[in-house]
Amino acid sequence: MPAAPNTHFDVIHDSLSFQTGAKSIQIITRPVADWLQSIGAISGTVTLFIQHTSASLTIQENADPTVQDDLLSYLEDLAPQGRHYVHSYEGPDDMPAHLKTALTSVSETIPVDHGQMLLGQWQGIYLIEHRAHRHQRQIRLCFTGLRQADSL
Repeated sequence: MPAAPNTHFDVIHDSLSFQTGAKSIQIITRPVADWLQSIGAISGTVTLFIQHTSASLTIQENADPTVQDDLLSYLEDLAPQGRHYVHSYEGPDDMPAHLKTALTSVSETIPVDHGQMLLGQWQGIYLIEHRAHRHQRQIRLCFTGLRQADSL
């Protein structure tokens, strides 16, 4: 099936930067959706990849903020700071942060149709900071698919 007039298949790479809070979760769905709109995305997939080993991404419930509190508490229970870890090069929160990242994800791929991410009604994209201090985090974005030819 040929592409609609004024559209073409493309692969677009970019990045978004976020300032995190200490041991926190922040929703990043809107900045990703805004980026898709800015590049004229129509149909395809968007992949997010966080370039860090002590922060992660997840898709989770976005209606009730207590889900975020419970998720942080659960991850703290699984990989608590204060137990003896051999790896502590960057401080006592270093290895627990790596373990929490291993339990979650460093990438997410989401289908896009009609310019919108096909997330479920209650789903949002979250950036999870596992370290005990604020950090500047980079997330690489890659859209692969059909987009408006006159965008960018």
